[in-house]
Amino acid sequence: MSTLARDEDILKAAEDWRKAGRGVALATVVETWGSAPRLVITGAVHISQALAPMAKLTGYDVTIVDPRTAFASHERFPDVKLIADWPDAALPPLAIDHYTAFVALTHDPKIDDPALTHALERDCFYIGALGSKKTHARRVERLKAQGIGDAKIARIHSPIGLAIGAVSPAEIAVAIIGEITARLRLPAEKAP
Repeated sequence: MSTLARDEDILKAAEDWRKAGRGVALATVVETWGSAPRLVITGAVHISQALAPMAKLTGYDVTIVDPRTAFASHERFPDVKLIADWPDAALPPLAIDHYTAFVALTHDPKIDDPALTHALERDCFYIGALGSKKTHARRVERLKAQGIGDAKIARIHSPIGLAIGAVSPAEIAVAIIGEITARLRLPAEKAP
């Protein structure tokens, strides 16, 4: 049987035991419930092939969404949950929430824009999108045309990832997982 007690009650009991001449040993047990943070990736691309295993190694529950079955295959992504469907159909059942990081990596507005729109309506702790500043400026215009406000759009990290001079898909994946993890673990004022 488990008993939950307030800190004050535990400290008072320990002080009472000490005053009574008894030895006191305190152990603090903290148990958390819930699942691992999630990473939802739209785009079964080369960067995703590096990012998915890195994310799994760092404790994220990874899902990749891409309607292009030539890319979203178990041969390319072993041990990763794949959903080979359009974001409009694939994302709602995932119940994206505050414990979800969301990245858009296809460079295809038909896939990334609806996915980002979905993520922006949720309380994701991180939203990122692949692309240069010029590509992102065009994305911002498309999202604004859909009625998405500046405050929501400002939540998108683009160019995605920490500025480490990444060039290869693996280096870009390192930059992305670094930025996501900083957002998860650091206070908002200290996160990049």
